[in-house]
Amino acid sequence: MINLPAPAAPGAFVHPALFYQGQGEYLAGVGGFVRAALTADEPVLVAVPRPQLDALRESLDAGTTGVTWTDMTQLGRNPGRILAALQDFADRHVDRPARIVGEPIWPGRSQAEVLEATRHEALINTAFAGRRATILCPYDVLGLPASVVSDARRTHPTLIEKGKDLLSPDYADAPSVCADCDRPLPEPDGVAPPLEYAHGELGKVRDHAEAWARGTALSAARRGDLILAVSEAAANSLSHGGGKGSLRLWSTASGPGIVAEIRDSGHLADPLAGRRRPSLASADGGRGLWMIHQLCDLVEIRATDSGLTLRLHMSTS
Repeated sequence: MINLPAPAAPGAFVHPALFYQGQGEYLAGVGGFVRAALTADEPVLVAVPRPQLDALRESLDAGTTGVTWTDMTQLGRNPGRILAALQDFADRHVDRPARIVGEPIWPGRSQAEVLEATRHEALINTAFAGRRATILCPYDVLGLPASVVSDARRTHPTLIEKGKDLLSPDYADAPSVCADCDRPLPEPDGVAPPLEYAHGELGKVRDHAEAWARGTALSAARRGDLILAVSEAAANSLSHGGGKGSLRLWSTASGPGIVAEIRDSGHLADPLAGRRRPSLASADGGRGLWMIHQLCDLVEIRATDSGLTLRLHMSTS
C-alpha cells in the first residue's frame, strides 16, 4: 500500500516525488492520488507521457470526469513551458486546492532535457510557495539513471518510497539546484565564428539568421519561429546583457535539428523569467524569454558569473 500525500493545508504547498517500480506501483500511486482528489472534489490535472496517460485513464472508473488530461511529451517537450501550464491550471481554481500530477522526466529524455527539467522541478518550489496545491511527480526508478533519482531527492521536500511518505534529507533550495544545472555546455564541432552585434544591429542579427535558416530543413513557418526567437534573445542582450552579444548557428549531428546560441554579459535576475506567463501590466515581465520558450523545442540556459548563454533548439522533423 502506498501512503498518499495529505491534502495541502491552507497556505501550504506539497511537492512529493513518487518513486515507483513497475506499472502496478505507478497505477496504485498516481491512480490513488487522482481518486482521492476526486473524492475531495478538488480539481485535478494529470500531465504525464502518453503511454502512462492512457494506462491511467483505463485504470480509473469508466466515465470518470473532473480530470484534465495532458500528454507531457507534448506539453513538456521544452521543460521551460511546463511551469506556466501548472500555474494556469491552479489559477483557474483559486477557490479550491489544486491537485496536479506532473512527470517531466521519463526514460529516453536527453541529458540536456533532463537538466532543464530538473531546473523546472526546483523552481516549482519557488513558484508555488504559499499556494494551496499538491504536485505529485512520479519517477521510474528502474528506467531512469540513478543520478536523475538522486536529483529528485534534492528537488522534492517529501518522497513517497516503498510505501512510505518521508521527508527528503537531501532536499536543497532552488538556487543551489539551479547553480548545479549550470554545467558547461558541450562545444559543437565545425561551427562558423559567431556574429557579434551591438546596439542598432538587431536587423543584422535577423538578416543573418534568416539567410542561414534558408539552407536548413526547417519549414518556412519554423524558419519564422527561429528568426523571431533569435531576435527576442538578441533584443534581451541589448536591453539587459550589456548592450552587445554574439550569435552562433549550427545543425546538430546527433539528430534532426538546429541550434541557435546567444551569449552576452547579462545575468538572470529572476530564474522564473520566461517560465511563468508575463503580466501585461509589467514593463518587462520576461516577455521575450516567455516567447522563446513557446517557440523552441528546448531552451538550455546557463547563468554564470561571466554572463548568460541561451541555446535554442528546433527540430526539423
